[in-house]
Amino acid sequence: MRGILILGLLFFIGSLPAQTLAERLGYKKTDKLLIINNDDAGMCHAANTATIEGMENGFISSATIMMPCSWSNEIVKYAKENPDKGFGVHLTLTSEWKNYRWGTVAPRNEVPGLYDEQGYMWKGVMEVYKSSNTEEALIEGKAQIRKALDAGVPVTHIDSHMGTYQYSPDYMYVYLQLAEEFNLPVRMPSQSTLDNMGAPSFRDICKEKGIIHPDYFIHEELQNYKTENLEEFWTEYIKHIQPGVTEIYIHAATEGDEIRAITGSAPKRIKELEFFTSDRFSQLIEKEGIIVISYHPLFELQRKK
Repeated sequence: MRGILILGLLFFIGSLPAQTLAERLGYKKTDKLLIINNDDAGMCHAANTATIEGMENGFISSATIMMPCSWSNEIVKYAKENPDKGFGVHLTLTSEWKNYRWGTVAPRNEVPGLYDEQGYMWKGVMEVYKSSNTEEALIEGKAQIRKALDAGVPVTHIDSHMGTYQYSPDYMYVYLQLAEEFNLPVRMPSQSTLDNMGAPSFRDICKEKGIIHPDYFIHEELQNYKTENLEEFWTEYIKHIQPGVTEIYIHAATEGDEIRAITGSAPKRIKELEFFTSDRFSQLIEKEGIIVISYHPLFELQRKK
């Protein structure tokens, strides 16, 4: 009789719908949770000051640091001194700007294929795929994460600069290997994006390995994203966020000669900082009932498992 009751209980539990990520994080199934990540922290001083400004006086809830860049030291210090903020590692295999370049964290002799003829990382993703390999991507990824951890950064997650670890299935496997080895949540394309790319079921692989990631991630929508329509673009996107956990990313930077000398995308980066620290954005978030979170809750959930 007891065995029958136990089997019945197990059948009942097995028939219950699985909890959503929002519910596992302690929220309601209908809640709309939003992570706003500032990519390229550590790339330059303007990216660092914007990250700090956005976290302290705006809605930037998370940021990822480019550890190969010399300005990473500045934001690493801030991250170490402010462990309540959400900082991850922006895994970097490219150095895309014309006059501002960087190399690897790993010794050059261990990752020679990641260097171009000028002695810096390659400018483009396809150049990396052509000249390097996944073994070097693994070596460099480990070096970057370890550098952040050794410096005292309470790393909450990883993502990929220019998508180099994610546009190739082979590199995506390396990306997930890093996440599993360091027990960190990851940025992950939405299922619709993976389907459009014809990619393997990486979300199922994450589930098998216990790797946590947001439900949704902006990607295809950014094809129509310009400096001129920045506020309108984000307003419409925020209005259509679905229940669950969504991650969006920006590249906010403070106004100045530095960022304008580095990149032609400076006007957009400067405008992103202005909008995501504005009263207009605050009112939008409140009106739409959006709950802004960092990667901290996802990190804590993964470590509990």
